[in-house]
Amino acid sequence: MPLSLYIDGARWRDHLKRTVAASPRLVPVAKGNGYGFTLASLARRAEWLGVDTICVGTYREVAQVEQRFSGSVLVLEPWRPFLDASTRSLVIHTVGRGEDLAGLAALEERPRLVLEGLTSMGRHGFTAAALAEASGAAGRRMRVEGHALHLPLGKGHLAEVEKWMAAAPARRWFLSHLEQEELDALRARHPDVEFRPRVGTGLWLGDQSALSARATVTDVHAVTSGDRVGYRQRRIAKDGYVLVVSGGTAHGIALEAPAAAASNRGRVISLARGGLEAAGRALSPYEIGGRQRWFVEPPHMQVSLVFLPAAVPPPAIGDEVKVRVRFTTTTFDAVHIS
Repeated sequence: MPLSLYIDGARWRDHLKRTVAASPRLVPVAKGNGYGFTLASLARRAEWLGVDTICVGTYREVAQVEQRFSGSVLVLEPWRPFLDASTRSLVIHTVGRGEDLAGLAALEERPRLVLEGLTSMGRHGFTAAALAEASGAAGRRMRVEGHALHLPLGKGHLAEVEKWMAAAPARRWFLSHLEQEELDALRARHPDVEFRPRVGTGLWLGDQSALSARATVTDVHAVTSGDRVGYRQRRIAKDGYVLVVSGGTAHGIALEAPAAAASNRGRVISLARGGLEAAGRALSPYEIGGRQRWFVEPPHMQVSLVFLPAAVPPPAIGDEVKVRVRFTTTTFDAVHIS
């Protein structure tokens, strides 16, 4: 029984077209689990959008998009000599160390690449001085497609971008995580420079009202207070039903990235949630009867056990129920586009 993603095709496609039209030279990002859609699906959609370049996260992902997308493939992970890195002409490498420039030149004749700066993200890339030096060193041996900056989330990065542009001028900049108004400002200030925003979440998941995740009910069991169920044989606290629903750890259910609480309310919620989980209670992402329901125990690999109070009419076996998911960590069994 599947965990399914349903997509309002007309609404989703309209959002994609509007996003690309609003941001000239946009480069779609397709990486990881393909934001829930799969990499192959996003590659086909990028081809449909008519863009000339797509980003993938790693070299291993190139093979999943190259047969479905006819343009260039920019790899976001930095080139390293120990990687099984493609040398095909469609691939654009990311380079962030001087020694890697020499290594890449030794393996490939006139490789295509972008030179990445080490932004306030602090992940990888050249310092400002080294970026300017690398741009000159690449010379005729390589085809430098431009410079790249991977910025933190949020607003307020214009000053940082301007600083990089002054230190290491380039005719083209690939930018991640700039707001549209910031891009518009850069284009107005620098009409002779090409800015290429790399966009993943805002493109594919920018209109989540077009997306609906649903889990299939595979079993319904009436239980009474004191019954023991599940791997851990926990006691049921009151009469009701145990629902077996599709979706488990293999799908990414209940797996989430750590999040920093940004407000006092967020900290209180985190503390309360931690206390409940310490006591063996965790709220599931499954919605039944208009409310999220409690896990009976942690999700299994492919299904989850959810408790439903006796006062709530249970769904039938084969019915689908809503499930709240983080699309970037969820693998669906089926994707349906209307």
